[in-house]
Amino acid sequence: MRMKHLFVSVALAAAALATSAQAANLTGAGATFPYPIYAKWATMYKAASGNGLNYQSVGSGAGIKQIKAKTVDFGASDMPLPANELNAAGLFQFPAIMGGVVPVVNLPGIAPGQLKLTGAVVADIFLGKITKWNAPQIAALNPGVKLPADDITVVHRADSSGTSFLWTDYLSKTNPEWKSKVGAGATVKWAVGVGGKGNEGVAANVQRIKGGIGYVEWAYAKKNRMAHTQLQNKDGVFLQPDDAAFAAAAASADWAKAPGFAVVLTDQAGKASWPVTGASYILVHKSQADGVKGKEVLKFFDWAYKNGDAAAAELDYVPMPDAVTKLVQDAWRSHLKDAAGKALW
Repeated sequence: MRMKHLFVSVALAAAALATSAQAANLTGAGATFPYPIYAKWATMYKAASGNGLNYQSVGSGAGIKQIKAKTVDFGASDMPLPANELNAAGLFQFPAIMGGVVPVVNLPGIAPGQLKLTGAVVADIFLGKITKWNAPQIAALNPGVKLPADDITVVHRADSSGTSFLWTDYLSKTNPEWKSKVGAGATVKWAVGVGGKGNEGVAANVQRIKGGIGYVEWAYAKKNRMAHTQLQNKDGVFLQPDDAAFAAAAASADWAKAPGFAVVLTDQAGKASWPVTGASYILVHKSQADGVKGKEVLKFFDWAYKNGDAAAAELDYVPMPDAVTKLVQDAWRSHLKDAAGKALW
């Protein structure tokens, strides 16, 4: 009789361990914008908890498709989904981290951060209206800078991208022609240029093509020692990108009133605000078929909120303020359930 009980106990323990192991290996996919910090957090979380996370940096559009198809435990997008799309797919979204998108160039003889650009001029470049680096519109912004007569090659994302959404949203807000002809979106009909997949593809093309200009996430630009430019913000100030400028852009955001926490931080007022700032969002299903796995996703981001700020700052991201993480976790409690309808958090 004791042997039978022992056998049952061992079997139950083995089953519990198997379930735990399965739950601990999380999968996510989506935005390239937050990849450096998610990768760093995953390494730190593995060391702290023993639980693994495999995050695929495949672009926001692909991440949205994968979470809708339930092939990953969470999706990630830098373009917040509207309430009607979230409801139709049974999804819940929350912000995980904030950061900036920056223009990057390949201009020998021009120091990183030396060149000044405005949103209106950048949009004209991406519209194909300005084709030379020594064009009068660029020269007027950069008196005393010896600009090359090189042709400009525009490099843009070829995949569906939240980074592209932030970039094109900024251009739409600063150039009426861009807004009417191209507009803002994760995918748009580009007027000119060559495409690259992910931050990696854009960066590789800019680095390869003399006279190239593209846009990537700031941490990625820094890590790969790419030459960035200054940008003029809404208050007319030319700024260098840094975490203080990203934080300034996010300071006035009203997260509580935004359905699905959908706040867009481009072209924000304030002398210290970087004009292409954005939050990166996590997408999960409101009803989790595997409640244990669903809770593990929340545990990971809870850990990141509490323990990931220093790593985020090192990579020039802006952590979510405590007041916002409290709003998010309150929403977890009220919106996220397991298959039996029990709250996950």
